[in-house]
Amino acid sequence: MYVVKSPLSDADLKTVSEALQGALVDLVDLALVAKQIHWNVVGPRFRSVHLQLDELVGTARTHSDTVAERASALGVSPDGRAATVAVGSGIDVTPEGWVDDTTAVQTVVDALGAVIGRMRERIAASGEPDPVSQDIFIQITADLEKQHWMFQAENG
Repeated sequence: MYVVKSPLSDADLKTVSEALQGALVDLVDLALVAKQIHWNVVGPRFRSVHLQLDELVGTARTHSDTVAERASALGVSPDGRAATVAVGSGIDVTPEGWVDDTTAVQTVVDALGAVIGRMRERIAASGEPDPVSQDIFIQITADLEKQHWMFQAENG
């Protein structure tokens, strides 16, 4: 069922919708990973890492909403269900239980690195078929790269 008609050709819509869906999955998982670590981080830098993780969760959630709404605007139904996220995410499995602050930060650095790499691929793929979606991917990547830098600086 198509409720909204896309201005893009079918081929362009396929490329862009795959990029948007992949971004949605990665951003939803990034928010979940950051929140899981937020609840379980321990160590001398607990407070600063704990607060920084909440900032990352907010960033990922805001951008996931933007991506999902862009997909909807193009007539593509976004899928952020848990099963879809579990199968499609490019983020490694998060440690179970308590996580010391150094490991917590490194886990987030690795997760951000994975998502950023996939976002840069989406930037390249979406430029020709849909510069509007590409612009969204560029802004998301800029924000995630800022977070990546800040978390890397935590472990010096």
